Amino acid sequence: MGHIKAYYEGITPVDESDWQYIVRLFEWVSFAKGDILTAQGSIEQFLYFIETGIVRYFICQDTIEKTFDFGFEKTFAGAYDSMVLRTPCGYQLGALTDVTAWRISYDNLQQMYQHTKIGNAVGRKLSETLYVAKSKRELALLNLTAKERYLSLFSERPEIIRRIPQKYVASYIGITPQALSRIRREIC
Repeated sequence: MGHIKAYYEGITPVDESDWQYIVRLFEWVSFAKGDILTAQGSIEQFLYFIETGIVRYFICQDTIEKTFDFGFEKTFAGAYDSMVLRTPCGYQLGALTDVTAWRISYDNLQQMYQHTKIGNAVGRKLSETLYVAKSKRELALLNLTAKERYLSLFSERPEIIRRIPQKYVASYIGITPQALSRIRREIC
């Protein structure tokens, strides 16, 4: 759990008594490539801290999947809106690769918020980070061309370009794989 502690300490100092309390709230899990962590229509029960692997956020509409985000190592992943609001999730989280993670349940997360000094600071920072990322993505989809969205990934989220299959990159920026191929030919 050293990566979680480092993540927390990047937000606020962690005293040892809080850390010992927090450690007991998480459990270790693993998923094989293709496994679903959170099913569309379910209420999210867990927040995951990814140790290894990549998680894909996507919507299934008939036989078409639309990717709208990814979770990488040393970050939190989960259907946070579903978890907070206790409402059915409108999308899925799937293991794009084999994934190992620490997870905390909704109830344990509430306990962390109530019984530790750092709980609220970490929760606030996570919420702020998710909000900013969501806002940037929405503005990019509204204001940038497909080529500009693709090029912005190089500076803002280069891990997507390096580690994600092109069909999911295309879906993420809102275009077809064929259109992405044309854009890539133009810029090379």
